[in-house]
Order: sequence, then structure tokens, then C-alpha cells
Amino acid sequence: MNIGQASKQSGISAKMIRYYEQIGLLDTAKRSLAGYRIYTEQDIKTLVFLRHARDLGFYSDQMKELLSLWKNTGRQSAEVKQLTLQHIDTLNEKIAQLQDMVNWLQESADHCAGDSQADCTILKNIEQGK
Repeated sequence: MNIGQASKQSGISAKMIRYYEQIGLLDTAKRSLAGYRIYTEQDIKTLVFLRHARDLGFYSDQMKELLSLWKNTGRQSAEVKQLTLQHIDTLNEKIAQLQDMVNWLQESADHCAGDSQADCTILKNIEQGK
């Protein structure tokens, strides 16, 4: 199948498929006589796996490791669990950072008059980095 069909079946844009090939997450596609990329069913399975990993917030290097583990039937699940637990820690840190941002913005908004005056506590706090 061509890149458009692969994109449709996997839910990954053609541009992203080419990028995944470029960085080595996806094997370089074979080419037709006309030079078009040709993807196999296994390529589609790999792309779907990558889409799911990306949807879970894994970065490219982590996806490369996950993909390697997924393809290695002799792997130990402990390796997968360790990578996943590390990712959970990273996500929890991001959640905490986002919650801090929400709290900061909410406090700024609570102190903003929100009227027709030009004075704005929110902009002042952003300027001062409070």
C-alpha cells in the first residue's frame, strides 16, 4: 500500500510516517518502480503501535526502546515495566507543573478586577514572574 493508505490505516500523517522512517522508528519502505513508498501489513502494525505509544506521551527515544522490546519476543517484562514506571514519574512531574501553572493563573485571575480599567494584575504578575 502507498503512504496515503498507510496514513489512513494507521492514523499517522504521511509527514510523520516519513519522519519516523528518517529517525529509524520505522524501517525504510520499499519503493515501487515509480519510486513510491510501499508499506506492508507489518509496517501498519508498527505504525499503529507507535501511534498508541505517542498518544501515551512517550518520546521518540522511548518509543524506539518500546518498539525494540515489542519486537523482541525474548524480552523480559521487567524491562518494559521499568521504562513504563520511569514514564509515569515523568508524567506525574508534568502534572504537578501544570497544576502549579493553573494555581498561579487562578490566583492572578482572582486578583484581577476584570473591569474597564487598564490596570491588570495578571499582566503585572506575568511581567514580574510572580
